[in-house]
Amino acid sequence: MNTVSDIPTLPALLRRAQAGDERAMNTLLADIAPYVARICRSITHDDGADAAQEALLAVYRGLGSLREPAAFYGWVRSVTVREAVRTAKRRGAETAYSQVEVGRATNPLDTVHITDVLDRLSDAHRQVLTLRAYGLNEEEMAETLSLPVGTVRSRLHRARRRFQEAWQPSAA
Repeated sequence: MNTVSDIPTLPALLRRAQAGDERAMNTLLADIAPYVARICRSITHDDGADAAQEALLAVYRGLGSLREPAAFYGWVRSVTVREAVRTAKRRGAETAYSQVEVGRATNPLDTVHITDVLDRLSDAHRQVLTLRAYGLNEEEMAETLSLPVGTVRSRLHRARRRFQEAWQPSAA
């Protein structure tokens, strides 16, 4: 039976995994798998499982490059988003899924309305809105999508405007 003192801290677990400890690596991957799957599902929808597998593999391969344990979850998010976008592009030229996970809405119908409105947007607009919802800035989105920053900014501006236009009728 594990006691609290038996459970390694994240920095210790990271060091052990980076040193080749398979058990530590498995523990890390198991801990982040639900988080990775949720991100991938929101970006790729039907291809979420494939994207999550690719993301976990990229985390496994790239863990040695991580130098700051405090940046682990941010780094995992970046790797995951990048792999999910790559999977979406591979599977259908930017077919990003429209459902942005919005947490707990006060009114459950708001989530339905948001999904409905996002479904009416183009794939490119859904994609930038989803990436923004995950906290990426324009530069990170540009790098992830392999687009110029100016293109991302204009796409994001138009996506927000189209979302607001589509949302207004359903808000009445």
